[in-house]
Amino acid sequence: MALRPARCYRTIERRSYTRKEYVRAVPQPKVVHYVMGNPSTEFPVEVQLISKSDILIRHNALESSRIAGNKYILSECGRTGYLFNIRVYPHEILRENKMAAGAGADRISDGMRLSFGKAVGTAAKVKKGQEIITIGVNPEKFYAAKEALRRCSMKLPTACKIVVTKGKELIKD
Repeated sequence: MALRPARCYRTIERRSYTRKEYVRAVPQPKVVHYVMGNPSTEFPVEVQLISKSDILIRHNALESSRIAGNKYILSECGRTGYLFNIRVYPHEILRENKMAAGAGADRISDGMRLSFGKAVGTAAKVKKGQEIITIGVNPEKFYAAKEALRRCSMKLPTACKIVVTKGKELIKD
């Protein structure tokens, strides 16, 4: 069965559900790496992608955001010229009550009201003002980092802002 649209899950409407030991089969998050680039170097400029609202971000949206941003910053800065860090982890378990589809499904799938549902994925709970992704670069590659974060934000279900948190005085306009 295909994925439901992100609008089905992006609002935070109830308490967190994170107890994986009580759920039989929770799918693994699709996010492959959380830290990319050169983690052993301290970069003088740090740029962050910050959420403008409280939202749930599904693990597949985080992964597509990571791929888009990392691919661009890798081509611009080289393998050791940056540090790309995803700052949120998808702990929240998403559940779905499967419904029948097709002819005559309205008679069959009245179903239970408020049924518990089956785990279909995970999501990261992000609050307003929380950083989602951080990129550290040298001052001459600041605009490449900014563009990479813009590309990351296109894949996320919320409006984001890009903020320079470290090395603002090193950037030349």
